[in-house]
Amino acid sequence: MRFELLQLAAQLQPPVEVDAAGVPVVESTGSFWNPLTYTVFLPLAGALLLLLVPKGNEALVKLGALITSLLTFGMGLYLLLEFDYSESGKQFFANIPWIEVINSRYIVGIDGISLPLLALTVFVVPLCIIYSWNHIPSPGNPKAFFVLLLVLETGMIGSFIALDLILFFVFFEVVLLPMYFLIGVWGGPDRKYASLKFFLYTLFGSALMIVAFLALYFLSDPVMVDGALIGSFDMTLLPDLAAAGVGTTAALWIFGGMFIGFGVKVPMFPFHTWLPDAHTQAPTVGSVILAAVLLKLGTYGFVRIAIPILPEAAKTWAPVIALLAVIGIIYGALCCLAQTDMKRLIAFSSVAHMGFTMLAISSLTDFGINAAIFGMVAHGLITGMLFFIAGSTKERYHTLEIARLGGMLKQAPRMGWILGLCTMASLGLPGLAGFWGEFPAILSVYQPAEGLNLAFFRTMMVIAAIGTVFAAGYLLWLYQRVAFGVPSEEFENDPEITDVQPLEWVAWLPMLVLIVVLGFLPGLLFNTTNPAVVESLAALGG
Repeated sequence: MRFELLQLAAQLQPPVEVDAAGVPVVESTGSFWNPLTYTVFLPLAGALLLLLVPKGNEALVKLGALITSLLTFGMGLYLLLEFDYSESGKQFFANIPWIEVINSRYIVGIDGISLPLLALTVFVVPLCIIYSWNHIPSPGNPKAFFVLLLVLETGMIGSFIALDLILFFVFFEVVLLPMYFLIGVWGGPDRKYASLKFFLYTLFGSALMIVAFLALYFLSDPVMVDGALIGSFDMTLLPDLAAAGVGTTAALWIFGGMFIGFGVKVPMFPFHTWLPDAHTQAPTVGSVILAAVLLKLGTYGFVRIAIPILPEAAKTWAPVIALLAVIGIIYGALCCLAQTDMKRLIAFSSVAHMGFTMLAISSLTDFGINAAIFGMVAHGLITGMLFFIAGSTKERYHTLEIARLGGMLKQAPRMGWILGLCTMASLGLPGLAGFWGEFPAILSVYQPAEGLNLAFFRTMMVIAAIGTVFAAGYLLWLYQRVAFGVPSEEFENDPEITDVQPLEWVAWLPMLVLIVVLGFLPGLLFNTTNPAVVESLAALGG
């Protein structure tokens, strides 16, 4: 690696040049070998190296996966330290030819919207690998397990740094196969059904999404590349190109395609039914990554692509998004109250919590988008921790049937208190990260963007606020039945039921610390996201 090229990291996205006719002129900028390239492809390189390690050398496989994830985390830390938090434009920017026949380019860059989600990704994956050190699910085969985790990390990071629609789509789809195999091979008894359902739902959404991207390419105004006019997939140019070339009706249909594509990934009601099955059957770290990062690809797609490129269509669709978000909040909470399985309850809670995020996005205001991004990060940390605890509970009790559990505070007091902290954070207790994921989201729709129906959105706000009461109900109900009381006779003297183990502490403590820190210092995140959010909503008037 030629680390002198890291000096390119400081440059911001350059201004767009136009010719005499006002057509944007696309020129190569930056280099392929920049810090973002290192960050996104380090896990893939590590996965390829792991393929060379003999399958029987489990210790070397684990060590290689951990070192790769830590190096990737180190690159993420470098980006955090070198990032200019006062700037709203794209940083570490590069724009070079890739698929020249269709003018799809390798365009990467990050701003305050993508940086927190990239940081969350490189933060969570090493913790998952540490947790998996002694928790590799049946049927074993750690080599394949860790290779898939690293390939998954490449897809997730790539989705957050891509600024070309085709490049984004490639990374967006890369995450599909690793998660399919993680669920289908290492999942629970119904893993085949759950993995197939996850694959088909996501593939259906992706099909509509790529059609929407192609429609933008053909209908938007062209750009000048090497003296020829051609369509563009460049996210940084498309807001202006689409405004000039895409008609009102076409914009509504294109937004609808992206709405379903991203909505399946969130997942929004009624596209949510794959999620409880996938979460319930996935191995523990599969559930953690699914909750912490993969669901955010859908909400990020709305914030990064759909709304900035088609702002007027977003205004038309906003009431639909708000209504489905609120239905998801109430429906998810009611489903939680009906669950008998701990992991399935946590899965349905994600439907409700992502409803708050989508409600904030539907406000189309900088306040709402900031709240949504905070909600994404908070949900990733809190629900990821809940799935960690559920996995350790299953390992000890060999069941997640809530009626059979109880007395955790007596048998494993530290794990019981950690579960208590995470449930309080999930229900939005002030002082913990979950509060800033819910309260600003509800508040944001009190004053939505200009042109939206004030009475409708304030009605949605009231219904969403009622949803927080349901959230407190199902989470406290879960905690009381799992942690309070005395252990049942079935597990009273079971020697396998131990308290938090050292590797579990290493995997959990960083997430617990962040949940508390962001609860008391939300400005750390809001100050990072706000400049980029304000710029992205310029076409809507913020």
